[in-house]
Amino acid sequence: MDVRVLRYFLAIAREGNMTKAAHLLHLTQPTLSRQIKDLELELGKKLFVRSSHNIVLTEEGLLLRKRAEEIVDMMEKLESEFQSMEETVRGDVYIGGGETDAMKQIARLVRNIQEQFPEIRYHLYSGNEDDVTERLDKGLLDFGILIQPADLSKYNYANIPAKDVWGVIMRKDSPLAEKTHIQVNDLLNLPLICSRQAMKQTFSKNEFRNWFGEHFEKLNVVSTFNLAYNAAIMVEEGVGYAITLHKIVNTSPDSNLCFRPLQPKLESGLSIVWRKNQVFSAAAERFLEEIQANFQNPDLVF
Repeated sequence: MDVRVLRYFLAIAREGNMTKAAHLLHLTQPTLSRQIKDLELELGKKLFVRSSHNIVLTEEGLLLRKRAEEIVDMMEKLESEFQSMEETVRGDVYIGGGETDAMKQIARLVRNIQEQFPEIRYHLYSGNEDDVTERLDKGLLDFGILIQPADLSKYNYANIPAKDVWGVIMRKDSPLAEKTHIQVNDLLNLPLICSRQAMKQTFSKNEFRNWFGEHFEKLNVVSTFNLAYNAAIMVEEGVGYAITLHKIVNTSPDSNLCFRPLQPKLESGLSIVWRKNQVFSAAAERFLEEIQANFQNPDLVF
């Protein structure tokens, strides 16, 4: 299967129109149609349902789109790695992670490297633990930032010297906004919006669940989320109260929302991970050296 044809397929899927895709690819429409027809014959599956105005992906087409994006991303990453194998360190570093204020720590590492190696580029991917580890395992990311509790058994990792504080995001006109801290009893029977990762039961130690104790199974969870931006919109529209990390939702004086920390205090550590026996590009290797130099602690595991 030709990667070039996969790029053609992705262009059609993105534009939803054969004529527009052909124009962007600088191909004639008959040439592009023939390439896609050959691809369908090779796979033995119909990839598009065509109409006079647009093109809709079939179920098989949706699957190919996902896999083709991964293949093309991997090819671009591989090309970048080979281009970086020169005396001057240049290339790309791919980092994935959830929403966390600890990204400032990563930004400082990047800033330190920029002064000496300005031709290194950094690509950030936002997602929850499942999203990040899936891309990490496939080689689409060099490093992943995981919020604890997380399964670190498959990876080398360094613990980031920072803690994320848990609390409740609510509207400023909420009765709870008058409190300085939120306790378990304050949240019982309220409509709650919770992080899916925090609620997972797959870890032997889950501080989030333990904080609620015997009340956890009785919580009125009306919605879950993997990234907090949409959760904040739900709160603003009066759907419920979001239990999330501090400093990742806008609670400035101009916002309609406010943050109140949990009491007793609940914090989560963070780890930056990479695959064991990973072969890094020169750029990613330089980033790893910066991790080793700045995140030296007893929990550094290689």
